[in-house]
Amino acid sequence: MLNRWKKIKLSIIITLAVLAVLFCACAIYVSDYYRADTVAISAFAEEYTVTGKELRDGVIAYEPENAIVGFIFYPGGKVEYTAYEPLMIACAEKGVLCVLVEMPFNLAVLDINAADGITELFPDIESWYIGGHSLGGSMASSYAANNGGIFEGVILLGSYSTADLTQARVLSLYGSEDGVMNREKYAKYRANLPNDAVERIVDGGCHAGFGMYGTQEGDGTPTITSAEQVRIAAKLIKEFVQE
Repeated sequence: MLNRWKKIKLSIIITLAVLAVLFCACAIYVSDYYRADTVAISAFAEEYTVTGKELRDGVIAYEPENAIVGFIFYPGGKVEYTAYEPLMIACAEKGVLCVLVEMPFNLAVLDINAADGITELFPDIESWYIGGHSLGGSMASSYAANNGGIFEGVILLGSYSTADLTQARVLSLYGSEDGVMNREKYAKYRANLPNDAVERIVDGGCHAGFGMYGTQEGDGTPTITSAEQVRIAAKLIKEFVQE
């Protein structure tokens, strides 16, 4: 009986130890993320007039006057969502209402339905698009596939879709020096996009250049600045939603 109790105690101790290790590993993983470069973002924003307005906790809207097109944006994996403020501001300056959504632990996979209820807040918007960067783009694609009646199209930045978007309009942007996006998976899942999907390669751009959060591990070396890449992306996004 005593030996049995010792075995039970040992089993409990081992289980608790494993759980503690897993908890610590998860805590370290979610706390290790790319922070927004607030200095670079502030310098960029000084050139523009549009500012963000918090709709609710973790949801910021960048609303130009008389906008009729809206764009909901999911941030990249393990990237602080405010790193994409420059892109939102640049698009808004071109007349596109942008809504930036924060994700739990900076992982869009933990809240694919983060866009729920946003479109209803802007009744004057005639057409909506959803998209995101890297993991955020993939999760936005899944949301669009499950809510096809809401969106005119999907915009992917350094990303690909594992969901069927063949009935949607799609813009795919990535930098020529992107060293993070999996090119094999990008090619593999190309069949999930419509035949007339618009693909644009930002010459000299990298994976991290769509936001402002510094250098990303494994990325290529860009030959243009993040500010330049953001402006190019905003121009291409505006052209796409205007078509």
